[in-house]
Amino acid sequence: MQDSLTADTITIAGDGGDEIEAYIARPARQDRRGGVVVIHHMPGYDRATKEIVRRFATLGYDSIMPNLHHRDAPGAAPDDAAAASRASGGVPDARLVGDVGGAAAHLRSLESSNGRVGVIGYCSGGRQSVLAACNLELDAAVDCYGAFVTGTPPPEYALKITNLVDQLPSLRCPLLGLFGNEDQHPSPAQVDELEAILNRHGKAYEFHRYDGAGHAFFHADGPRYSPAAARDGWERIEHFFATHLGG
Repeated sequence: MQDSLTADTITIAGDGGDEIEAYIARPARQDRRGGVVVIHHMPGYDRATKEIVRRFATLGYDSIMPNLHHRDAPGAAPDDAAAASRASGGVPDARLVGDVGGAAAHLRSLESSNGRVGVIGYCSGGRQSVLAACNLELDAAVDCYGAFVTGTPPPEYALKITNLVDQLPSLRCPLLGLFGNEDQHPSPAQVDELEAILNRHGKAYEFHRYDGAGHAFFHADGPRYSPAAARDGWERIEHFFATHLGG
């Protein structure tokens, strides 16, 4: 791990060339390295997810998190911006792809870039990580318990989204999936369905499932945190990105 890093809030070009806020962390050392785009969960562009961005910098990657709710409530606190986004049905899929594409392009523009970029997301961001990997030229993707990659959102669901079943045949990079067997969104059956689709289309993937773990088991400050599952999951993530991004 790298002990020294820099972190800052910057502006990047997102979907349609819109200027959006982003949080970036970079190792202080001078070398060529891969990059990681972190997609925040629905609660937003918050302290906990910024810590994840910095963690990837300590692992030797340039890492960036675009603020997906920037347009909904510029300058607002994460909870308020997330509420505004939820009230409008969530982040549109096309806009998400554009914002992640802009973040990936920013990472590749850095002098330290080796040209490889991966994406990772948690909860709603897990689904969005798969969405990005089906539509962008990325080198690796991680889905941490993303709901409704398969399965059907209930009518009362706040986010106006569909599943990604029709897009999965277009997955463009290896996928790592980390899931809790006590989760309902995605349920074990929905993870089974995802695995079957990826197998049917010959996609490269690696899934790990954790007994006794439910949704949001990585969230150290949340009530469903599972230390054993999170510890093993981080080891899987580190190895997966080292394999595909170089690091």
